[in-house]
Amino acid sequence: MHGCGNDYIYVNTMEYDIAHPQVAAIAWSDRHKGIGSDGLVLIGRSPIPEADFSMRIFNADGSEAMMCGNASRCIGKYLFERGLTSKKKIRLLTLSGVKTLALHINDGIVESVTVDMLAPAFEVESQFDDGRGLDKGTFVSMGNPHYVIFTDNIDQVGETGRTLEHHPAFPQRSNIEFARVENDGRIRTRVWERGSGITQACGTGACATAVAACITGRAGRTSDIVMDGGTLHIEWRETDSHVLMTGPAEFVFDGEAEIME
Repeated sequence: MHGCGNDYIYVNTMEYDIAHPQVAAIAWSDRHKGIGSDGLVLIGRSPIPEADFSMRIFNADGSEAMMCGNASRCIGKYLFERGLTSKKKIRLLTLSGVKTLALHINDGIVESVTVDMLAPAFEVESQFDDGRGLDKGTFVSMGNPHYVIFTDNIDQVGETGRTLEHHPAFPQRSNIEFARVENDGRIRTRVWERGSGITQACGTGACATAVAACITGRAGRTSDIVMDGGTLHIEWRETDSHVLMTGPAEFVFDGEAEIME
């Protein structure tokens, strides 16, 4: 499945157990020798009554992520359209807390999903002196770390993103966003995802970019974040500081794969 081009392999662990998901994520994500994806997502039962289902996500390099907004939307579509739930609001347990998925349904098809990503967290901003002339970025945590840099040169995502992910300022590494506010108010963003590299989209990255744009005076409380693979609508709600992310989710194909031991 994919959300705005951010594609993952999804396994229903209520039917199929993946004993070594880190190994499977590396092997299956390889776009030349495997299935090809940005990572592996496991859908499971929730061990706590406060959530309906659970999600674990492993990046293409085998590292486990805290949260993925695009993956959570895909899970909502999967659960409803495959008959695993009839709920239009689903509580999903992630490593960064319980997220609520609101499904927007038309004739039995989930056309889009709004995810309550909860409130962002902030740390002291960092200034990088790497000779690249980067503007000062903004650190925003959406349950996982993001460093948002507003610049006209968003295509530096490959070279600079790789470097900044491993910068000493981020002991757990970081996702890096390069963003530019367009004349129509939309925010064009490219993403280097921690553990996966350049991706077509990043849900938490879109949220972090919208929040960073707001607190730096570049945008208001709502933004359309235009990423390589599509557009996500973000609202940073003033009443409770929760960030709401709305976007599509799509099936690509079903298949069978050898369980990685």
